[in-house]
Amino acid sequence: MSNYVINAKEQMIRQMKQHYASNIVPQLPQGALFVAKLSGCTITAYRSGKVLFQGKDAEKEAKRWDSRSGPQTSKEETPISGLATVSAIGSDEVGTGDYFGPIVVVAAYVAKERIETMKRIGVKDSKQLTDDTIIRLAPALMDHLDYESVVLANPMYNNWQQSGMPQTKIKALLHNKAIRTLVRRLAPIQADAIIIDQFIERELYFRYLQGEREVVREQVHFLPKAESVHIAVAAASIIARYIFLQEMDQLCKKVGMTLPKGAGEQVDKVAARLIQTHGEAILKSCAKLHFANTEKARRIANR
Repeated sequence: MSNYVINAKEQMIRQMKQHYASNIVPQLPQGALFVAKLSGCTITAYRSGKVLFQGKDAEKEAKRWDSRSGPQTSKEETPISGLATVSAIGSDEVGTGDYFGPIVVVAAYVAKERIETMKRIGVKDSKQLTDDTIIRLAPALMDHLDYESVVLANPMYNNWQQSGMPQTKIKALLHNKAIRTLVRRLAPIQADAIIIDQFIERELYFRYLQGEREVVREQVHFLPKAESVHIAVAAASIIARYIFLQEMDQLCKKVGMTLPKGAGEQVDKVAARLIQTHGEAILKSCAKLHFANTEKARRIANR
């Protein structure tokens, strides 16, 4: 195992602690300020100012730091300004704001050689496209791109939510599952970046995943409006929306009623009709029960 030691001033150690916040572990050796464990390196910072890097990536990780300017960008860490043109995995979700239907998360890989082709065929954020356009465009993407999807059906969503799990943690679990499955399938190909359409702060995302056996951490970026940064996120959003529409079609057939999207007044009325027709228990199979629409539907159904 390689060892590498650098001397760092107090300000630098604070920067390092913030940089490795999602990798910090609670157990500290005597005299240590923090310990951070990465997949290929363990970093231990001491009160003396010495920082010890241990592991196969020790030297590489240590050399990212400089006492004058803080963390340095290495070949393995792509600057955000250059993300648009690299080979990347993009991850996005659909359905979190819809009362009816599941949550769908998709991670999609777009090699840099295919970025311009994706733009030419009209790939952009699914929110800017009609459902008809998505239905036309998504199958071609699914045939020609590597992607992984995770669908969280309403019964399981409701079980997780009722156990006290916040929706942000649910989404973190789903994103990590889709990304890690795709990373495994792509091997030995490695994406230059993994870009998640930001729904949470990076530190909290990784905190939510602490109990998971396999967490993808390397080269993960959390960016607002990420679909405008890299075409892979836009492709993921289109595929996720397409799968969501398919799932909604199946739910409509199952309950014998057209289920509207979103969470507006029309949703309340349809949910009330479902209660009157099938009983309130039907909602667990097709709706997100903690939404305010449930109580509104009850009131309408009991008039």
